[in-house]
Parts: sequence; C-alpha cells; structure tokens
Amino acid sequence: MTVVAEKRAERRVVANVLRGSVGNLIEWYDWYAYTAFSIYFAAAFFPKGDQTAQLLNTAAVFAVGFLMRPLGGWLLGRYADRHGRRAALTLSVTLMAFGSLIIALTPSYATIGVAAPLLLVLARLLQGLSVGGEYATSATYLSEVASPAKRGFYSSFQYVTLTAGQLVALGVQIVLQQFLTKPEMSEWGWRIAFFIGATGAIIVMWLRRGMDESENFEKQKNSDDQRGTFRALLKHPKECLLVVGLTLGGTVAFYTYTTYLQKFMVNTSKIDAATVSWINFAALLVFVVLQPIAGALSDRIGRRPLLLGFGVLGTLATVPLLSVLAHTSEAFPAFLLMLGGLVIVTGYTSINAIVKAELFPTNIRALGVGLPYALTVAIFGGTAELVALWFKQAGHESLFYYYVAGCVLISLLVYGFMRETSKDSVLDRT
Repeated sequence: MTVVAEKRAERRVVANVLRGSVGNLIEWYDWYAYTAFSIYFAAAFFPKGDQTAQLLNTAAVFAVGFLMRPLGGWLLGRYADRHGRRAALTLSVTLMAFGSLIIALTPSYATIGVAAPLLLVLARLLQGLSVGGEYATSATYLSEVASPAKRGFYSSFQYVTLTAGQLVALGVQIVLQQFLTKPEMSEWGWRIAFFIGATGAIIVMWLRRGMDESENFEKQKNSDDQRGTFRALLKHPKECLLVVGLTLGGTVAFYTYTTYLQKFMVNTSKIDAATVSWINFAALLVFVVLQPIAGALSDRIGRRPLLLGFGVLGTLATVPLLSVLAHTSEAFPAFLLMLGGLVIVTGYTSINAIVKAELFPTNIRALGVGLPYALTVAIFGGTAELVALWFKQAGHESLFYYYVAGCVLISLLVYGFMRETSKDSVLDRT
C-alpha cells in the first residue's frame, strides 16, 4: 500500500470512529440526563407529596432502565451479528431518540394522571435497551474498523465518549441553572435537556447511516447461519466467563469512583454539594483525557500490563484511598483522591472494550461482548451504590471499601491467568 493510500485509509478509519464515538456520546448524554435532571422533573411525573418519595420513584424507574441493559445487549448484539454493526448502531440511537422525546413531551401527572409515570417507564425501557446494545455494538465496531496497530487507542474512545456524555449532561444543567430560576427549571426547563438529547440522537442517526460497515462483518455475513445465536455463543463458554471476570472489578470500581463518589463526598466527607459538583466535573475531565493515552500505551506494551496495574492498585489502594477521603473536607485534596481512584480505574476502562472484542470471532462478537458484560454491570455495577448505602445505614460504611477491593481482587486473578489478547488476536483471523 502506498503512503497516499495508507493516509486515505487512516482518514477513513478516523471518520468512522468519529461517527461511532459521537453517537456514543449522545447515547450516554441521554442516559445521564435522566439522573442529572430528576430532581427537577420528579414532581411532574408523580403525585404531589414528599420530595424524597418522588425522587425514590424516579430512582426506581432509573433502576428499571438499568435492568433492561442485558436485554438490550442480547437483542441488539444478536441484531449486529446478523444484520451488521452499522444497522445495529443506527437502531440503538433511534431507540434513544424516541426515549428522550417521550420524556420531553409527556404531560405532567396533574394533566394526564397515571399515564405520565407509565410513559416515563416506557421511555426508560427504550433507553435501557439502547445503551445495552450500544456498548456491545460500539465496542465491536470500533475494534473492527480500527487500524490493527492502533486498536487500543481507537477503542479507548468508547469511555472517552461515555464519560463525556456525563460531563455534557452536567454542563447543560449548569448552563440552564444560570438562566432559569428553580421554579422555571421544575416547570419546563428540564424538558430542554431532553429535547437536546432527542435532537442530537436524530442527527447521529443520520450520520451513522453513512458509516462504512466493518470489513470483518462483510467477509462473514453470508458464511454462517448461526451468527448471533445462543447456540453459537455457547461454543465460547470460557470467553463468556472471561468477560464476566474482566468486568466485575472494573464496573464496581468505575461506578464507585464516578457515580457514587459524588454522594460519598457530600454524605460522608461533608463537602458542600456545589463544591462536589465541580470536583466531580474536573476529575472526570482529566479522566476523559487519560483514556486515549492509556489506550495508545496498550498498543505498545499490551493489554495485560494495564489490567494487572488496575488489579493490583485497585486491590491495595481502594481501602486507604476511601478511608482518607471519608475524613477529607477540603476541595483540592478531595479532588486529588478522586482523581487517584480514576487513574487506577483507567487501566480497565481504557481497554476493556478492545480486550473483550479480541476474545470472540466475528459471527458472535457483538453478542459475546454485550450479553455477559451487560449482565455483570447490571448485577454488580448497578448495585454498587445500593451496597454502599446499605453498609452506611448499617453503621459499617468501611466494609464497602473492602467490598470494592475484593471485587477488584477477583478480576485481578482473572487478569493473572488470561492470555495477552493483542497478540494473535481473533480480530486478525476473522
């Protein structure tokens, strides 16, 4: 291949990665916008009464969406393996657009009664299906279209855009708060965030229709009638268990150091909520920058060294890090401690998508990555905050620190015995 042809091919890769990544960002923006704005729209969807009860109702609906992610991983993973990555990615963002649009347009409980929370549940079911399928298909697509020598780098953009979606949702909230009063935010301002998400999803739906299909899928699409089926997946039990083991410690640590730590700093460290928001924003911004750096590093030294680094540091440092943070009330030290946890978890987040994709052949890759991952996240990642609060309520909050470290230790044992997936990758054979 000539130098000109190589540059043209690399530009094509970059274009496809950008289309896939922008879509991923919008998907996760819509997912996190629900959490960010629930304090404003809770009263619109549920009967008037105690605010805590209303927030609990919105949290329950959030949990329903979380539980839909395994179903999304199965349905859209199967769809991607049978009909193509591009088609599945377009479908997933379409589901997200509908979900956000339903939330934005649904009248309040005072107007349509019980239909309001029912429509909210429907919207969240669609969003849960969407993000469940988005992870699997996006991980598969980015790994298949990336240049072999840069797979770690390009695949790292999955967590770049995942976390950036959370940051954009937080940023939209901050901007709206500057221009609207609290009554205006509660009455109609929160709807703006979901209109933004729905509009972005529709734009991405159009962009994704112009993506190239991956060559791996094109070569295999007519060669196997069992692609995307449970029967084909059951031929890879070791790889499915590896995905569970790879994910367990990483998802618990990720949700601890991102979603839960914001509440931890308010409730346990007693730091002002507004200050915590800025600590969270700044730390996550640095975390986003770290992902492609670590991904590129994995292309040079392999995936296992980063996973082992996360496993060892996560096992040994989690308890002291959270113990110190629990007694830290100053903003900058708290920021450094949160960032320390995020630096550790980067060893997992930056490369977990590519490691899983390198385990499965093309005919079952999206389903193989998506279903065991989504089940593990739903069971362990989605319950991390619940477990933490249960320990705190029982008066033994420090036991949660050991729980997180123990989950990471289990994954460390998996990392210690697994092969280096970047060498003799299945992606190079299918």
